Amino acid sequence: MARYQLILAYDGTDFSGFQRQGETRTVQKVVETVLTELGWNEETILFAGRTDSGVHASGQVVVFSLDWQHENETLVNALNAKLPSDVSVQSISRVEAEFHPRYDASSRCYAYTIYHLPYRQPLLERFAWRIWPPLNGALLSQAADTVLGWHDFSAFGRAMKPGSSTVREIFESRWTSTDLGWRYEIRANAFLYHMVRRLVFLQVQFAKGNLTIGNLTDGLIGNATMKPGLAPSNGLVLTKVLYEDRMQGSVD
Repeated sequence: MARYQLILAYDGTDFSGFQRQGETRTVQKVVETVLTELGWNEETILFAGRTDSGVHASGQVVVFSLDWQHENETLVNALNAKLPSDVSVQSISRVEAEFHPRYDASSRCYAYTIYHLPYRQPLLERFAWRIWPPLNGALLSQAADTVLGWHDFSAFGRAMKPGSSTVREIFESRWTSTDLGWRYEIRANAFLYHMVRRLVFLQVQFAKGNLTIGNLTDGLIGNATMKPGLAPSNGLVLTKVLYEDRMQGSVD
């Protein structure tokens, strides 16, 4: 019996999030169904983060134990042959028995994409938020800088468990230009529920002139009530989970 770590990519459009929810189609349910066909018999896989309905991933981390007598690459091929077209294993490694993809993570990275065109673009809508007229990049960058460091983000999301801490540390927060708009990248030790989509929404409101920088700062310092709203889920991607102290937990 070996312990495996997978890096998963998936298009979240047709999933009701990652975590299993009864008979609802989720990424976890799909992956566990395929693993069961390969002889897996645990109660649940472990994973790095619970992405929302419609949110995508290129770097979700999944861990499980399996009695597999073949090469790692053969297991990847077997999984990908059975998984639906909107989920794919990107890499595999063996890890220590005690490795946990969520609790051992040192930071997580997300990206959010915005495009600026006057009319809907069906080939882009699946993975980006259309905003018109274009946003001011200097204002987006100013807003992104305000969230760096340690803050209480209770005005920007909620803890997964009632009563849990809402303090998080943001290591990176930046907007970069693309051919059609902007890409937001953020890395933190952990995130609250809806936190990234909330941060994107409020930064966009600031860039549109609907909020002041003081409004954003008040939310971080004084936990002030903020303008309600979330950026659409389709623009968000979980890109990477880092394990700096454990080198991804690998024993290979």
